[in-house]
Amino acid sequence: MNKSKILVTGGTGYIGSHTIVELQALGFEVIVIDSLKNSFAGVLNQVEKISGIKPTFYEFDLCDKSALDNFFYREPNIDAIIHFAALKAVGESVDNPLLYYKNNILSLINLLDAMIKFNLKNIVFSSSCTVYGQPDVLPVSEQSPMKKAESPYGQTKQMAEQILSDVVKSAGINVIALRYFNPIGAHDSSLIGEFPIGAPNNLVPMITQTAMGIREKLMVFGDDYNTKDGSCVRDYIHVVDIAKAHVIAIERLLKKNNKSPFEVFNLGTGNGFTVLETIKTFEKVSNTKLNYEITSRRNGDVEKVFADTNLANKELGWKAERDLENMLLTAWNWQIKLKDLKLN
Repeated sequence: MNKSKILVTGGTGYIGSHTIVELQALGFEVIVIDSLKNSFAGVLNQVEKISGIKPTFYEFDLCDKSALDNFFYREPNIDAIIHFAALKAVGESVDNPLLYYKNNILSLINLLDAMIKFNLKNIVFSSSCTVYGQPDVLPVSEQSPMKKAESPYGQTKQMAEQILSDVVKSAGINVIALRYFNPIGAHDSSLIGEFPIGAPNNLVPMITQTAMGIREKLMVFGDDYNTKDGSCVRDYIHVVDIAKAHVIAIERLLKKNNKSPFEVFNLGTGNGFTVLETIKTFEKVSNTKLNYEITSRRNGDVEKVFADTNLANKELGWKAERDLENMLLTAWNWQIKLKDLKLN
């Protein structure tokens, strides 16, 4: 049984909760820090229903440096960190950039300070395809140049990667940054999934909430992009596929199999689907007609992006397994189950 102790920041969130399940399945001991700004502690009860284990949980904000130091005094034997904790809504970041710069950058700086102070060496960082901006060439690979970010959220991911790259050189820390594309779907048990607080900022929760009647109408932001049907193109990837990649990355660091102190991998399927294709696929798998309206473009949206995943396939031995129909069906099953769950 693997007894390595992994700290998961933002562990009550969407990708964090699914990653905890995959870590526990392989015998890792998991400790969670979350501020509960955008999630509920009850998610960990759902994790326990799946895995039989409820992780140790600490509620505080990583921007609180003294609280973070106190945590590491109480939990001195952590082997590696997966850092999910961040705000992540593109539109909100355009409306409130200072909130994003303060939260996403300060929390990372505090965490790295603590890693140096407490001699912690391994961190997997939750990055994003937004670091590429609007790429000139598709599919986008890890060697593609970073263009100007389309949103403050994307900018915080670019800045975070630069900070990590610089700290690696001076502090002897090992980093794997996973740049994932568009996570959707839910666990096959329908016990955990994406649960936005307030109006969703991502397409699939808007789709499922509209299908359920929670939202009157789904807005499609733009039909005049240079794509097959004028709507934006995204590389959707199942959240469980992403979670498994984080576990592989952790094992790579713990076994010292990384080839450099700072590694970057794309996580996607390599397939691009338009928003309208995604809507039609959902209607097929759910047998539900969606009420949607095409409106003007949304600030911060990239026109089209999808991944070259060859590096992750080769180096990590990881490959996305789920297709779009499965992703959307698990998201729909989760939405149906959600009305009976008590997460808060």
